[in-house]
Amino acid sequence: MNKEVLRALSYGVYAVSTKDGERDAGCIANSIMQVTYDTVAVSMNHNNFTHECMTKNKKFAISILGEDADQNTIAFLGFMSGRDREKFDKIECLEKDGLKIIKNSVGYLICDIIDKLETETHTIFIGKILDGDYVDSSKPPMTYAYYHKVKKGNSPKNAPTYLG
Repeated sequence: MNKEVLRALSYGVYAVSTKDGERDAGCIANSIMQVTYDTVAVSMNHNNFTHECMTKNKKFAISILGEDADQNTIAFLGFMSGRDREKFDKIECLEKDGLKIIKNSVGYLICDIIDKLETETHTIFIGKILDGDYVDSSKPPMTYAYYHKVKKGNSPKNAPTYLG
């Protein structure tokens, strides 16, 4: 199978945030989809610290990243573990419902986890949307294809779309 064909599927690039008690946690995700008018699904690797925190906290936020997203935001949230460092220290954020929202984003969703589905390597968390709005509706959302072709980005090994 030519795994590269999977990159032809349409994805966005998002920052998912949650809490570990009082401490913020988060990561970059691209496997998010709208399930119904008021629910979304996000796929999270079992080994991610964000997965552990989402399981405990039962709440998460999604920041919809734009094409102008800072590469450092993607690097801090996507290629470092929150177990070892505070990921949001150098990222300008807003706070909604106690969760971090990337200030330089298109918009956000706040969700309660209402269900989950386990796969061999990932959990698909189903979130009921509690709130959502634009931060800057003039920005085009970043697609996964744009991230790879224009930004020349890579996927970390825990990403659902990592091709190895």
